[in-house]
Amino acid sequence: MLTGLGTAVLAAPILATVALAADEVIVRPGDTLTAIAGRHDVTIERLVDLNALANPNRIFAGQRLQLVPAQPAPPAPAAAPAAAAPRVHVVRAGEHLTGIARQYGVAIAAVASANGLSDPSRIHAGQRLTIPGTAAPAATAPAPPPAAAPAVATPRVHVVRAGEHLTGIARQYGVAIAAVASANGLSDPSRIYAGQRLTIPGTAAPAAAASKGLPASMAALVAARDAVRRVIVEEADRYGVPPGLALAVAWQESGWQQGVVSHANAVGVMQLLPATGEWVGTAMLGTTVDIRDLRQNVRAGARLLAHYLDRYDGNRDLVLAAYYQGQTAVDRHGVYPVSRSYIASIKVLESLFGG
Repeated sequence: MLTGLGTAVLAAPILATVALAADEVIVRPGDTLTAIAGRHDVTIERLVDLNALANPNRIFAGQRLQLVPAQPAPPAPAAAPAAAAPRVHVVRAGEHLTGIARQYGVAIAAVASANGLSDPSRIHAGQRLTIPGTAAPAATAPAPPPAAAPAVATPRVHVVRAGEHLTGIARQYGVAIAAVASANGLSDPSRIYAGQRLTIPGTAAPAAAASKGLPASMAALVAARDAVRRVIVEEADRYGVPPGLALAVAWQESGWQQGVVSHANAVGVMQLLPATGEWVGTAMLGTTVDIRDLRQNVRAGARLLAHYLDRYDGNRDLVLAAYYQGQTAVDRHGVYPVSRSYIASIKVLESLFGG
């Protein structure tokens, strides 16, 4: 069953779709698949099938959508122009796949597929991404606006300021965190950046509906890693840690992936340093911990969270700061400013995971 198909193209006024012919339309800024289906009396499922949409929540301005099956193309001329070669984008600090795909006018799924990205929310500075070259002309030639568009209620746009997080932004506008995440196609709601333009849903009804589940793109990753999720929940229950908190920390740290190793040599799902694993094993578990083993890694991380929850009387800010910057640093200096965005991100994730 398709979900979340009311998501609009981001950060643009809602305009009407341009009709090319009886069998084709061009998506305009602000359009949604639901609206297009309604205007042209076709089902959403048929649009998805006819256009092979990998992610029905992500359509973009300039995209051509078939309304009926395409007719066989006429024979190609003897000397067809050469196809546009794929481009290469070197990821800069703070960039994410949504912005990169929008910059080149291609679908996020197309970039992810071209680069074999199993988790599109995880790219890094310096990474070289192949940008498919065939979709560029449709996106880089915006159609002129209609002469007089009817007045409609448009979603608000919020430009993220340094230090802001999704929890505070959602509270500011009186909408659910998940509604904002869904409206902007955020596969990882904990990762926003200064200068990012976020569409804020304009009515309470969509917010309430969206708050019942994760954004579709994130939900797909969560479902694919359900075996790891079960291990996290089991170990959290073992030590009395709220499962939502353990799930949120693990997602923030690794995206529930045991194979992740940081530049600082933090390992696995809970991103434990070797020294931390040794300390938890010796002082808290009374046994040696192999942080390279999935179960032992999660168990040590859950036990460490239980220790911090007890030490700081459940204070989430102090617990998460200790996990991020270390217990000694928190005891001596409190929460570092650099830890604030990390703490806010995990609180967003905890709310999505049912914390």
